[in-house]
This record gives sequence, structure tokens and C-alpha cells, in this order.
Amino acid sequence: MPVPSLLAVFAHPDDESLSAGGVLARHAAAGARTAVVTATWAPDTLRAAELAEALRILGAGKPRLLGYADARVPQSAPGCPRFCDAPLDEAVQRLVAHIRELRPDIMVTHDAYGGLPGHPDHVHTHRVTMLAAQAAGLEHLYPDAGPPWQPRAVYLATHPHSAVPALRDVIGARKAVYSVPDEQVTATVDVSPWMEQKTAAVLAHRSEVTRGALPGVIAGLPTDARQRLFATEWYIRHATITAVPAQTELTA
Repeated sequence: MPVPSLLAVFAHPDDESLSAGGVLARHAAAGARTAVVTATWAPDTLRAAELAEALRILGAGKPRLLGYADARVPQSAPGCPRFCDAPLDEAVQRLVAHIRELRPDIMVTHDAYGGLPGHPDHVHTHRVTMLAAQAAGLEHLYPDAGPPWQPRAVYLATHPHSAVPALRDVIGARKAVYSVPDEQVTATVDVSPWMEQKTAAVLAHRSEVTRGALPGVIAGLPTDARQRLFATEWYIRHATITAVPAQTELTA
């Protein structure tokens, strides 16, 4: 059965590689169309250039940027509003245009917590993506954004409670960590065959490596530790079309 086309929507450059790099590489390797929309940072910034390199490594096309400013980095998009402050309807319409252009079978984004760190941009990206995934299929919403298209499901990148202790050994206890009960996870994906690409994509975000963010932490880990900690990706499936079984989408 063919691997479904996939559109990932994440808040910042590097989120795509950290949260779903293995699944993106896996789908691309199987010949599926893959793409990434990033909510923040402007096209002419260093981090946008790093994103382009990461997506090249993952086989996920060229950057697609909504162009809003990072909540904590105003210079990420000079003269543009922070993503969390932008009109909700405007952000949804911008994302709907990408969905209708790309016509993905499935989508991937942050979970309702915004993943482990709970960053406000991550949380808002979740909200906007869930609204846009439904709106894209409704012909009378945003008619100027293209013909309607309904993805089959949205997968939320997450972490089960059981994975947190091992990760805390790496990320430390200095920050809050948000995870979900293990039984809420509906897709556990072994991405070990694509770990080389996933790791290279994470490290392509060189400015984050330099400043000691999570890509920098990963850069300092031995290969076996990277494999043990980051070769599994977890997702929660939300159906937008209920007739399609989950096993045709993300599987281990």
C-alpha cells in the first residue's frame, strides 16, 4: 500500500526535525510527497536558511513560512506580529492555502501541550493547524485559498509519560516537561533506519546548536545515546475523515 503524502506544520525552524524528522524522512524515502510549513521566522533570516538545509536532508521540499514572529524573538520577523498575537482567522487562512495547494493525505503537528517544552508558539500552532485541517475541506470557507481539500487525519507529535525519565537525563530538570498518558498514544513509530538523516537535519540548525538549545544537546551525545533516545516518535491520531483506518497512515 502506498505511503500517504504528508504535510507537517510546526512553530519554529528545528521543530520539524526534532519532533517528526524520522517520519518525514521515512515518507520521503518511500516516494511520498512531504512538505513542512513553519509558522514563524522570515524567509531572509539565518534560521530560515538552516531550515532549508534541514528539509533538503529530510527530502521535505523547500521552506514554507507563514512569516510571523517568534513569541520570544522579535527580530525573527521584523515588522510582523508575533504568531500568538496575529488574527486567528488570518493565520488559519494562510495555512489553509498551503493545505489546499499540497493536498496531503495526512498532517503532523504539535500536540495540545505544544510538545515537551510547552512553548506558546507550539501550543498556538496546534490550535491553528487543527482549525485549518477542518476548514480546508469546507468549500465556503476561504474560497480564495483554492479548491477544498480534506486531509484524512492529523497526527499530534507527543511524548508518553514512560519516555520522560530517560529524556530528563538529557534535557535536565531545569524546565517543565509536558507528556501524555501512554494509553493516549495511537502511533509509535520506529525511525531508527532514518536516524542518520534525522540527526543531520537537527544539526543543520547550527545556530541552535551553538546557543546550546536541544540541537546542541543532541550534538554532544554519543551515537548510541541518540539512537536510544530519539529513534522512536510518538503520535496521537485525530481523524478528519473517520472512514479511513489508521494502519494505512503512520505505522511502526
